[in-house]
Amino acid sequence: MIIIYDMNDAPLNRLVAPGLINRLRVMPAVVVTGARQTGKSTLVQKLGPTGRIYFSLDDLDVIDAARRDPEMLVGGPGPVTLDEVQREPEFLLAVKRAIDKDRRPGRFLLTGSANLLLMHKVSESLAGRASYLTLWPMTRREQQGQGRCGIWDELLATRDEDWLDLIAAQPDEPEDWRALALRGGFPTPAIHLRTPAERTIWFDGYVRTYLERDLQELSAVAALPDFRRVMRAACFRLGQLVNQTELGRDVGLPQPTVHRYLNLLETSHLLVRLPAYAVNRTKRLIKSPKLFWGDTGVALHLTQGAEPGGAHLENLVLHDLLAWRDARVERAELFYWRTTIGEEVDIVIEAAGRLLPIEVKASAHPRLGDARHVRTFRNEYGDKARAGIVLHTGDSLKWLAPDVLAVPWWRVI
Repeated sequence: MIIIYDMNDAPLNRLVAPGLINRLRVMPAVVVTGARQTGKSTLVQKLGPTGRIYFSLDDLDVIDAARRDPEMLVGGPGPVTLDEVQREPEFLLAVKRAIDKDRRPGRFLLTGSANLLLMHKVSESLAGRASYLTLWPMTRREQQGQGRCGIWDELLATRDEDWLDLIAAQPDEPEDWRALALRGGFPTPAIHLRTPAERTIWFDGYVRTYLERDLQELSAVAALPDFRRVMRAACFRLGQLVNQTELGRDVGLPQPTVHRYLNLLETSHLLVRLPAYAVNRTKRLIKSPKLFWGDTGVALHLTQGAEPGGAHLENLVLHDLLAWRDARVERAELFYWRTTIGEEVDIVIEAAGRLLPIEVKASAHPRLGDARHVRTFRNEYGDKARAGIVLHTGDSLKWLAPDVLAVPWWRVI
C-alpha cells in the first residue's frame, strides 16, 4: 500500500499513486493534471523518488527563471519536479529539448492545474515523451483512506451471474449520499473541514481564486460576472444535455461566448461533458453531450443553497468512474445512451470490447420499471452488452430482472 501525507500529516492514500510510480519508471516525463486543490503538489512532493529537485512556478523567482533562463531549471543531471507548469506554457519547449538530449525515464515530473492538451497557449504537448495522469478530487474510498475508487475492475472481471455474491461480500457501510455530494472531493473540505459553514468559506475562496487568478492564466476574461453566471447556470443543468444557445439566452450572453466559457471550464477540469454512445464513433462527436461538474461540492455551492438531487448522485457515480478510468493503463470509455424517443441509460462503460449499462436512481426502493431502459439497451446491443446495474439509495441487493441487478450505491463506490 502506498500512503502519502497531506499538509496536516494525515495519511491520504491516492488512487493514482501506483500508476504514477510505474510511469516514472518508463517515460522521460510524467504530467499530472487536475483542478486546483486536488492534491497534485502534495502527491508529487511526497511520492516522487528521493533526490528530486522541486520547483513550483507559483514562486515568482522560479517563474522568472522559467522565462529568462529555463536551462537553470531543466539543465541539470538529476530528476526534477516542476509544479504548476500551466503558468508558463512555453516552458514546455525547454523540457522537450532537455528530454531530446537525455531520454532517461523519470527525468521530469510535471503538474498543471489545467488540461495542457486543451490549452490554446500550449504549443508543445511532449508527444512521445510524456505520460499523462489526471488527479480528480478524492473518491469516497480515497476519503476513507483506502486509496482506491469503486469496484469497477472487480465487476468487469467477474461473470454477471456472480455479481450478487461479489457485491454482497464488500466490507462497506451505508452513507448519506447527500452529505458526500455537499462536501465534494477536494481534500480540504472533504477531510479537514467539519461544518457546512467552514466549507462554505472554503468554496467561496476557491471560486474567487479561480475567477481572479487561475482563469486569467488560461485566457483573458474581462467580464468575470458574466463568466460566473455561466458557471452557476451550468451547475443548475447538471445531468442535462448541453444546449449552448438556451444557456446563453438564460444568462443574456451570445452562444459563441457561452461556448468559449464552457471550454475554459472544461480545460480547468471543473466541467465534464459526457458524450453519447453510438456504434459509429463519428456520430459520438455529433450527438450532444451531457453536462456534469468535476466536483459536486463546488457545483452545489454555486447554486447557493440548492439541495442535492438525483443529478448530483449521478454526478458522484460519474466522478468515481472518471477517477477509475484515468488511473487505468487499459483504456476504458464512459458515455450515456439515449434514443430519439427518450429511452436513456445514465452511464455506459465501454471496456475490453464489452458494454456495461448503469442506471442511477435517487430512490431507496428500486422497481422493475427502473430496469426498463437498461433492458432496451441490452436488446439493442446483444452479446456486446453485459448485464445492467441499477444503483439506488436503499439497502436492497437483488435481481430486478434476470439481467438487471439492483445495488445500493455505497456498495459499489
